[in-house]
Amino acid sequence: MWVEIIGWIGSVLILGSYVLNLKGKITADSTLYIWSNIVGGLCFVVNTYYHHAFPSMVVNVIWVFFALQILFKNKIRK
Repeated sequence: MWVEIIGWIGSVLILGSYVLNLKGKITADSTLYIWSNIVGGLCFVVNTYYHHAFPSMVVNVIWVFFALQILFKNKIRK
């Protein structure tokens, strides 16, 4: 049950931040957008690992890696 909740939280975070970005409420390089993608991606990693959906898990690990890379790049720039 908890793994499903974690998966839904990940969905809401990633989709929610994407919609806010499309509507111009947040930018793709904003801290909120990046953290939503990091946490949402980690939630997906947990969910897909539990369900043995390893191709999806790998995609989400890469998703989180790139989001972390952008987060650190933004910190260095500031």
